[in-house]
This record gives sequence, structure tokens and C-alpha cells, in this order.
Amino acid sequence: MSKDSKPEQTGAELVVRTLEEYGVTHVFGIPGAKIDAVFNALKGSSKIETVVCRHEQNAAFIAGGIGRMTGKAGVAIATSGPGVSNLTTGLATANTEGDPVVALGGAVATDQALKKIHQSMDAVSILRPVTKFAASIGAPDQISEAMANAFRAAEEGRPGAAYLNLPLDVMAADAPQAPIGRAAFSGAGPAAPTSIKEAARLINMSENPVVLLGMLASRPENAAALQAFLQHGHLAVVGTFQAAGAVGATVFQNFGGRVGQINNQPGDRLLDTADLVITVGYDPVEYWPQEWNEGKQRNIIHIDAVTTDLDTDYKPTVELSGSISDTLDALTPQLTRGGLSTKASSILTEIAAERTQLFDESARRGGYPIHPLRLVHDLQQFVSDEVTVCLDMGSFHLWIARYMHSFRPRQVLISNGQQTLGVALPWGIAASLVRPSEKVLSISGDGGFLFSAMELETAVRLGTNLVHMVWIDGSYNMVGVQEVEKYGRSSGVDFGPVDYIKYAEAFGATGLMINSADDILPVLKKAFGIAGPVIIGVHVDYSDNHLLFENVRGSAFH
Repeated sequence: MSKDSKPEQTGAELVVRTLEEYGVTHVFGIPGAKIDAVFNALKGSSKIETVVCRHEQNAAFIAGGIGRMTGKAGVAIATSGPGVSNLTTGLATANTEGDPVVALGGAVATDQALKKIHQSMDAVSILRPVTKFAASIGAPDQISEAMANAFRAAEEGRPGAAYLNLPLDVMAADAPQAPIGRAAFSGAGPAAPTSIKEAARLINMSENPVVLLGMLASRPENAAALQAFLQHGHLAVVGTFQAAGAVGATVFQNFGGRVGQINNQPGDRLLDTADLVITVGYDPVEYWPQEWNEGKQRNIIHIDAVTTDLDTDYKPTVELSGSISDTLDALTPQLTRGGLSTKASSILTEIAAERTQLFDESARRGGYPIHPLRLVHDLQQFVSDEVTVCLDMGSFHLWIARYMHSFRPRQVLISNGQQTLGVALPWGIAASLVRPSEKVLSISGDGGFLFSAMELETAVRLGTNLVHMVWIDGSYNMVGVQEVEKYGRSSGVDFGPVDYIKYAEAFGATGLMINSADDILPVLKKAFGIAGPVIIGVHVDYSDNHLLFENVRGSAFH
């Protein structure tokens, strides 16, 4: 090729062809001079919609939401320097939460990589600790291989984040190669037969086994296999916050509730009594082993896509690594238990009674600001199987994660790995794109809302029919409550008010306020009847939040 001739296919065009090959329908990010060749190539794609975001962190959050709901990597894209470094929090969140994401970042030309010039940065070194795979493409011949390996790393095993550095000169160079697609047949099979046999033996001889579900148990294919495992095995079960929706309605009577962060839940009473714990799709970051297993000498069966990181308080007796669904399908017929243990049945009966009492008491809670339990009660009435709920981090998140039920996998999106503020609205945008025929409700506190509230403009531009609810108390309450518990006073947690109606209207959205407990359901129904994004504000009575952190084993609420 002569110096002045145009390449038949540039590196940037090969990148986009590969995205198309992998079924990518949306790319989220912000352009810049070092990545504009890829944006130019995206402009020519009839299969991919380029969604311009208002912050790169939120682009990564949206891509993570896409990955969590579809199981296929969402894609974020940013320019060099601060554009790439702004991806860090979103990629760290996805990697910890098990959400597949591939991020593409612009970079200076390869011959300038070590020079101190505009936006030069060792992005790979920055992002390697928070991704499963991070590499810089050094030549056009590497593009297909690097892209294929990035998607493989993001999607296989325990999913996570992958990052590719795309130097300016490599993207402009001739790249005649074809994309390397996914294998027609791939993926892990069930765990080793001898390991499955030993797991069955331990379960069958156990007096009181309890299942602890984690994030990967809520993948739809794993949740489907899980129902038969729980039912046929007559097994009591609890789940982390991120396992929401994994336990179906048919086995809800076996469910002791969600556990996490502090071991003070009804489900912890059940977990405490277990002489054998069977974890399914669980990662220790979801609920730290020292909180639920410190000092206990009991067998643990670990069923997951990968082996676990060994911990003083988490040393599995048997590890079943491979396809979770295939492993459960192979293990289930070997279980011969006749029914729930007397101990588990007794505790589950108590928990069911407490659950009913709590539901009834919550319905009667009036007053304004509104108690979180009344909000959870009314949200439970509204959230049918056709509603996707995306939660931010904060005190409100604990109330919902502990007390609102879901019977559909990946219906409720929760962050409990990095516990990242600002994820809810970007996840809501992702849900509205993945599930356009469903209602989408994202919820944040007033602390987390402004971490990503600028993406309301993106939601309006996309015409998304999502409703975002903000629980208002004027502080970083979850931090404040813990500070008071430690030091007798709070520090650095208070901030000023926002007019949520005017804020919404300034972006072309609709703003509504809930002004009494009896307004909750009518305002929600009104909001979902409005085209385009809607912001709902509600002032919340957090005077009982200290009870969320009491280290006790009492009833469902004190």
C-alpha cells in the first residue's frame, strides 16, 4: 500500500467488525481525538448504536448493567488519559460484581507511549488490578486476537471486566484480518463425577444442610436448575443480596431470606444452625466468611464456575467447579433426603410468621416523612414480574435488599461488591434498552443520585421509559449511622437540598413528589403512565436506621 492510499480496512474498522461479530448492539462512551477513528467506524455500522454518555464512569456502569442482564459483555468506550481513567470505578464494580464488560480506550501512538505528551498514560497498568484482562494492542495483526480474548475473559468463568488499549496509529493502519468469533460450542461442563458423588454423600448424611446462594446463582440458566435441586433435595436456603430472584415462588417456603453485610438477619439464624453449608455461585466478597462462618468447624460444598480464593473462614471440603447448571443437574438425582430437617422447618416457620407480621405492620405505617418499611411494602405491591428494579447503594438499599422479595432471576440489580454509589440510574438505562417492553424502576438515595444524575439527559435523549425514585434525607445516612455507632457522632455526611421536580424538568424529564404514605402507589402508577423518564422524590424517615446495624439475632424487624 502506498503512503497516500487508503487502507481497505483500518484497525478501527476491524474493531467494529469484531463488535458486530459478537452481537454487540450498543456501545456507550464519550469520544476524543485518540479514539475518534473507532467512533468514525461505528458511524458506518448498521448493527451498533453509539450512545454518547455524560461521564465515562456511567458508560461503564451502563455496560455492566447490559452484561448482568444478558450474560454477554456490554461495551464502553473512552478516549485516552482521563477518559480511560474515568472508566476505573465502573470496571472495578463490574469485575467485583461478576458483570461481563469489555472497555475500549484510546491511546497515543505506539512510538509516543513513553513520552510525556498530551494524554499519555499507562492505562493498562492502571486498569489491570480492576479487570480480568488488560492489554495494549501493539500492531494491527493483534487486533482480532486481542478482541476475541477480551470477550472470552469478560464472559467466561466468573464474568468480569476486560480492557483493551487502542493506540492511535494501530487504529489508522491497514488491518486486513477477519474477526475471530466465538466458538460454536464452548463452555464448561459439570464438575468431576467423583466430586459430585462426594458432595451428594455429604448432603445425604447431613442433619441440617443449608444452601447459601450467591450472584451467579441468579443467572437464569442456573436459577432454573436450582429449583429442582432445592425441591428434590428438601434443602433450606438463604441468599446474598446479589442472589435476588434465584429462589422461585415454588420453593419460597424453604427460603430464610437474604443475608449480607452484617450477620443480624433471620436467615443468619438458619445459616448458624447448619452442619453443612452448600454455596452456589457464591463469591466471598458478597458476604464475608468471617461474618457467617468465623470459628465454625463444618463442611462446606462450593458449587461455582471457578474455584474459590481460600480464606481462614472459608475452606471448602468439596469444590464443584464448572457449569453451575450442569453440576446441579448431575447432583440433584443423587440426593436422597426425605424432607427438611426438624430444626430448619422450625426456623423457617418462625421466619414465615415474622414475614407476615412485618408485612401487616408495614402496611399500617403512616406519617411523613415515610418509614422505609411502608415504602418497601408498597413497592412490593407494585413490583410484578414485568418490572426491573435497579438499586443504588445506601441505607435505602439495605431496607429493600432485606425485605423486598423477587422470584425472577436478574429482576433486581443490587451492588454489594464495591458497594458503588451512582449505579442505579445507569443500570436503569441499561434495563430500558435490554427490556424495552418492561417497566424499569431505579432507586437511589439523595446521596448517590448526584453521582450519576447527569445521565438523565442520556435517558431523555434515548426516550427511555424509566422511573427513578430518590429517597431523600439530606445526608450520606448509611455512613452517618455507622459513625454514630463508633464515635457517638457523625462527621462529613450532610449536604444541601435539591428541587427534584425542577431538576427533572431542566433535563426534559418529568418530576413528581410523594407527599404522604397514601401517595406511594398512586404516584408510581402515574409515573409509569408518563412517556419518557420520570424522577420521583420522597422524604424518608430514617430514625430506625440504627436497627439495621444491630448485631443481634431477633425477629425480622425490632
